[in-house]
Amino acid sequence: MSISLKRPEEKESNVYYKKYIDQVHSDNFLNVLENTKPDTLAFLNALEESKWNFRYAEDKWSIKEVMMHIIDTERIMAYRALRIARNDKTPLPGFEQDDYIPFTNAQNRTPASIIDEYLAVRRATTEMFRYFDDEMLNRMGTASGNPFTPRALGFIIAGHEAHHLRIVKERYFD
Repeated sequence: MSISLKRPEEKESNVYYKKYIDQVHSDNFLNVLENTKPDTLAFLNALEESKWNFRYAEDKWSIKEVMMHIIDTERIMAYRALRIARNDKTPLPGFEQDDYIPFTNAQNRTPASIIDEYLAVRRATTEMFRYFDDEMLNRMGTASGNPFTPRALGFIIAGHEAHHLRIVKERYFD
């Protein structure tokens, strides 16, 4: 399927998400989602197991929790994209990321299980977006009281991961 990929316009999401969209240095968010996966895997697979539970400050998430947050957010944003692309006009609720973390069971997960889940979610996300046409990508919906297009949500997913992995690399390692 051929789609004309382009960067989302400001009206396609809340200004808050610009910080994630700006992390994507391509007009093709789908390629970014596919092409960053090997780098993310290489980084995660190189981590010593003890590093996965490290917190750079008492009130900050561990790397396990950061990864679960990336996975949860990708699922939620992809779900929003699916509903909007399928022309569901129902306003979608928001979610509070800090409320999710205590219930991820991250501390009891192995790094391998988190990586497996990341890969499964990423595959589902890319397969879904691969078959959205221009009309679907441009369809406007509402989530958290804000306008969104599936295209903007694809950019947000890609940029959100880049944002958090940059923070992990900057703050979790000397």
